[in-house]
Amino acid sequence: MPFNYLEKETLTIKEITMSTRLLLAMFTLTGSFIMITGPVRAEQNAAIYLAADSALENTEINVRDKDNTTLTPEDQKETKKDIKITAHIRKTVVRDKSLSIDAQNAKIITRSGVVTLRGPVESEAENMKLQDIARQTPGVMQVNNQLEIKAP
Repeated sequence: MPFNYLEKETLTIKEITMSTRLLLAMFTLTGSFIMITGPVRAEQNAAIYLAADSALENTEINVRDKDNTTLTPEDQKETKKDIKITAHIRKTVVRDKSLSIDAQNAKIITRSGVVTLRGPVESEAENMKLQDIARQTPGVMQVNNQLEIKAP
């Protein structure tokens, strides 16, 4: 009979020790998992709570971007010419240390020579500077400026 051990009424010391160790290992791993995931959930909840009333709250902008009526970097054309235009503009913008981090991180999307600039900038001067950089880039036919000036 292959399942004789199921019919045993007594367990050996070795079997008891092994099952005890197994249970102890299971409880330790379960407890460790709970301790690790607890703070992560707390941090996520705190971040959501703290961001709700801050300038970092951009849910409306994200919803706008998901409606497929505005260009996002995923709409970038994969032609060599468009990639070269985007790369040239990005390098020029990042090298300009007079621009804010926001301006340096503006979205630059090129489709068939038409450049779309999107994202927040600190001032009208930054807005115009980014637009001028894009316009002066070889191969650019048109610039669609959708940059937004941050509120003071």
